[in-house]
Amino acid sequence: MTTGTEHEYSINDHRFNALPISDRIIKTICGRFESEILFGEVKLGKELQKTVLEIIPRTPANDLAFLEGQLTKGIGKFYHIFRDRYWLLGLGMHPTLTLDQTSVWDHDEGEYYDAYNRLFNIHQHGWLNIQALQINLSYRNDKDLTIIYNRLRSLLPYIIAVTASSPMVEGNITGMADNRLIYYRENQKEIPRICHRIIPEKIRTVQDYHAIQEEICFELRSRGADILCEEWVNSSGLIIRFSRNCLEIKALDEQECIRSDMAVCALVRSLLRCQSLPIDTDQSALLALTDTAIHTGTAELRPELQKLYDAAWNHATDDERQYLPVIRQRIERGSLAELIAHRYKKEQNIVPVLLDLAMCLKFNTPYNLL
Repeated sequence: MTTGTEHEYSINDHRFNALPISDRIIKTICGRFESEILFGEVKLGKELQKTVLEIIPRTPANDLAFLEGQLTKGIGKFYHIFRDRYWLLGLGMHPTLTLDQTSVWDHDEGEYYDAYNRLFNIHQHGWLNIQALQINLSYRNDKDLTIIYNRLRSLLPYIIAVTASSPMVEGNITGMADNRLIYYRENQKEIPRICHRIIPEKIRTVQDYHAIQEEICFELRSRGADILCEEWVNSSGLIIRFSRNCLEIKALDEQECIRSDMAVCALVRSLLRCQSLPIDTDQSALLALTDTAIHTGTAELRPELQKLYDAAWNHATDDERQYLPVIRQRIERGSLAELIAHRYKKEQNIVPVLLDLAMCLKFNTPYNLL
């Protein structure tokens, strides 16, 4: 299965204050303000908020090790240019950022941002302080697409539990493992169909999905926001990108390093090979499970996660098996959010934690394997 990934990292000074300088970084590299540039083995791009850079592999691939190689070379190139002047940091949200410390990209695409802001107010954490790991998975035909879509929607709560990495907001541990999704699922509440509480409904055919898209666009047009009627406007945890011939998982917090991201890809891909999975498919059950995952990470779902891990291992390729032990550690020891919250409660200082997490990204070492 051809896989592509998208990774979002905050830009920080040495004390891990977020810096709204993505435009200046891109201009330093290429001499002008651009939304996306080729950067060695990766593409480097902007996000809505200037405190974040997006890094994606230049070439999607079947082989996760190949993807990992592209991405680690891209991060290495960034540090070769900027040394330790700036630090990149994963996680689903920047832990200490306050909204006055960031700003909206203002070099192009302003018409889209203006429309979003008029409808939803983008000056909030659900817009200006979110960092996602997005996984793009190819499909062969409409039947294949429908099968994969329905399996993935049922897996979302469990993957959310494993990837939760946003326990802190504005310097405070909130008691939630995935604060990003708390904000994300409310950031377009004026048109609930757009996010659909993260878990999309089951579809029988591709036409069902098109019907959902048309409902969203009807709402947008009624509010004079025709400009947003694109396939990417759907913001549930799983969408279809027909223009790319792939499904896009959007519900996942960014992890601390590329190897951990590849482990999540390995888990998802191997589980998709299972003909039957010991999981719920009912919408209300999935929404309840998602709420549990958002609140506690892996803590209350370990028996179910262990069963899924065993199924994944049994259906994994050799390429995927080299990454899956990272997932086993997350299940046994806790998601990144749980690990961060536990350490912070002992030390009461987030900066050393963030330095360790930034080093994980720089040297591609999972945090729970240090």
